[in-house]
Amino acid sequence: MSAKLRRSVLWILYFSVLGAALSACTSANPATTPAATNAAKVQAEKAAVNSVPVIHVFVALADNVNQGIVPVSASLGNGDNAKTNLYWGAAFGVRTFFSNNKDWELISVTPNPSKSILERCIFKHRLSSSLLIADAYRGKEISQTIWDFLEAAAGKPGEKLKAGALEFHSGGSANLVAYVGHNGLMDFQLHADPKSRDDRQRRAIILACASKQYFSPALKASGSTPLLWTTNLMAPEAYVLSAAIDGWMKKEGDEQIRLRAADAYNKYQHCGVKAARSLFATGW
Repeated sequence: MSAKLRRSVLWILYFSVLGAALSACTSANPATTPAATNAAKVQAEKAAVNSVPVIHVFVALADNVNQGIVPVSASLGNGDNAKTNLYWGAAFGVRTFFSNNKDWELISVTPNPSKSILERCIFKHRLSSSLLIADAYRGKEISQTIWDFLEAAAGKPGEKLKAGALEFHSGGSANLVAYVGHNGLMDFQLHADPKSRDDRQRRAIILACASKQYFSPALKASGSTPLLWTTNLMAPEAYVLSAAIDGWMKKEGDEQIRLRAADAYNKYQHCGVKAARSLFATGW
């Protein structure tokens, strides 16, 4: 083979290899990989629309060991015992308070519906068709609790549940989502902010210390709007949640609901009307 012919062959081989390399680089574009495609597909999934109003409450059980809270008694602060926990089984915990509320009927209790959740209660409002799902997350799972709450606020599809013959969905299918517990964002940062999946008008309640200051960016990214949150330290007990939900079901204005919540807080905490009203906020 002549030198000239040999050089021609080498150039042909070179451009063949280069073309293959460029083709490989193009096919490895993250936007077209199966993982990226699957992620986009998951993000595009829309939550089912329920036939009745649904409220989903995410409760992070108080935990003396795994949360940065002011320690409470061992039983109240045991994040693995829903029965005695401050935010669930105690007098003003979500399960106890709503179970004792004459306007709500406890229709089901499910132990350990997931690895993170110790107990799930479903309540039905006696005077309307509204349903309330309340999940008690282990105290050590507080980051998961907050993440699941924000994902629901962003419209992530939830689970299909039943109340008698009625089927309905949790999570992003809820009209109102609420978080109750310690403000974990004082202790850690989210790895990302869940992004809105649709244009539905979900409302959010965040009963945790100074929740407006800490949750604003993540809640705004979710596309949900704040019905009620807080500006300072507070006790996230269920009488505030109950008062706010009552106003929401009656289709009261946001400011009226804020005042309802503040008055309920003052009734139980005896902190004074002015202090209670400065503690709660609505909207951005």
